Amino acid sequence: MQISKTKALALITLLSAAIYLGTASTPSLQDDADAAHAEAAREMAETGDWITLHINGIRYLEKAPLMYWSVAACYKLLGRNEFTTRLPLAIAALGLAVTVFFFGSWISDDLTGLYSALAVTVGLGFYLFTRILIPEIILTLWITLALFAFLKAYHGEAPPQMYYVCYTLIALAVLTKGLIGVVFPAGILFCYVFYTGGLHRIKTMRLVSGAMLFLLVAAPWHIAAGLLNSNGPQGRGFFWFYFINEHFLRYLGKRYPADYDTVPIALFWGLHLVWVFPFSTFLPLAISKFKKALLSTNPTDQKIVFLWLWTLFIITFFSFSTRQEYYTFPAFPAIALICATELASRESSNDKRLTYLQGLLAAVGIILGGILLFLVIKSWHLPAAEDISKVLTSNPEKYRLSLGHMFDLTVEAFAVLRRPALGAALCFIVGFSVAFLARLKKLHAASTITMTLTTAIFLFCAHDALTYFEPYLSSKKLAEEIKKRLDTNSVVIIHGEYQGGSSIGFYLKEKVLLLNGRMTGLEFGSYFADAPKIFIDNQELQRLWKARRVFLFTYDDKFHLVEAHLEKYYLIAAIGEKSVYSNFPP
Repeated sequence: MQISKTKALALITLLSAAIYLGTASTPSLQDDADAAHAEAAREMAETGDWITLHINGIRYLEKAPLMYWSVAACYKLLGRNEFTTRLPLAIAALGLAVTVFFFGSWISDDLTGLYSALAVTVGLGFYLFTRILIPEIILTLWITLALFAFLKAYHGEAPPQMYYVCYTLIALAVLTKGLIGVVFPAGILFCYVFYTGGLHRIKTMRLVSGAMLFLLVAAPWHIAAGLLNSNGPQGRGFFWFYFINEHFLRYLGKRYPADYDTVPIALFWGLHLVWVFPFSTFLPLAISKFKKALLSTNPTDQKIVFLWLWTLFIITFFSFSTRQEYYTFPAFPAIALICATELASRESSNDKRLTYLQGLLAAVGIILGGILLFLVIKSWHLPAAEDISKVLTSNPEKYRLSLGHMFDLTVEAFAVLRRPALGAALCFIVGFSVAFLARLKKLHAASTITMTLTTAIFLFCAHDALTYFEPYLSSKKLAEEIKKRLDTNSVVIIHGEYQGGSSIGFYLKEKVLLLNGRMTGLEFGSYFADAPKIFIDNQELQRLWKARRVFLFTYDDKFHLVEAHLEKYYLIAAIGEKSVYSNFPP
């Protein structure tokens, strides 16, 4: 199939905008990192402190600033809401899709570029890991652009000045996610230059002047943050906490405080088939050609090898460290490019194995769709619960996985999720089957586009389902109930760590107290001499309960830990296994 760049870019832009901008307004921000990071951006915008991140008034020194700058800028320009919070991620998703289109076109042709961009746009991992406010997609955009800029200069398709673009983009990656912003591109590019026998050309890569440009962009914030946050606990300030603790000790699994889990290594590798689904269906064909490409001196084959080096360097890097699934997000575009390049190539030669793999995808779709239909039918006679948390189980040992809450689903839950579950079932069964039939008739482009649109529709169904989990994942409605009753003499208390009720703080725009919550992300910053006195114990809770109006947010399974310290109390509101109590009647 021939397609013009204009039409391809129009399709990519429309689809990406529909998926990422179209879902940015809902649902409410989630407790945990989502609302906590948004709160850091809100405080940045309101205080005008663009150097030191703060959450609930406490220095938050573990993160690089660029994502927070972008969100804070959106708040200043467009107001503070869910859409403006997610806008930088949505823009980055669109930018990444367009970048990958040009990357794929450079590797082969515009059809490869289109397929690569579509794989990035509808890939499950790209969607899943932009549902919370984390910087991975922004980091991935900078790294992908940096690699592309370097390759254009290295292969003589752009003037040597393009190396400076690469160094600038690497600096932006560092400002987005820390040192991996330079480790990943530097490691990948060194492996590729070594593989292609280009080490003798290092002098042409403007390394000295490029390093100076890199420092000019990346160093000022780090220096300023270090100077402004030097008087930390035990004589340790920003430089120790950010570089030693958050980078080296985290990698070695010795970070303080230890508030993270590690995904089992086999699952960690295998889940990449999910993150680039459905285009990962065609990865086996690409693997079969990797050895041949590795021994080739053909420029196109060497570009394919580059994509594998890109993928394997990042995944292997985290295989020896503590790891979460989203840590390897910067490798996702490489996997998408590998799969899309192979798909476009096999289509041009009418390879029968495409049909077999498309049939396998259709079979998987029918099985998944059948399971969903069975659950919908089985729950059809059940009433839909107003609060989905009432019909979920609890499997905390699974929550180290991004999809861990799927294990909480019950038949009763599907009475709530009928609409999105039915939509997803029909999508899997009909869409992937039609794509298979098109592949049988050698209508290859139609098959690939059908597969893409099917997955896009599924993402909208998934987003619809996510909105039903809002009471469970977010505490916005509880914050609204508190806000109705809040006055100047009131105090709001979160029981436990801040992130457990971070949407309370974000939506109230109030500093809250933390009951027995000096832990995890705010612990280090809490020991600075000028840290606000927001951490209280049970005795202080008892004193406040007698002295002024208190709103206490707690998880229902933790309430027994504080109930004995309260005198008379009233339930103000409850939803999603969380409640707000007060010493004053509603």
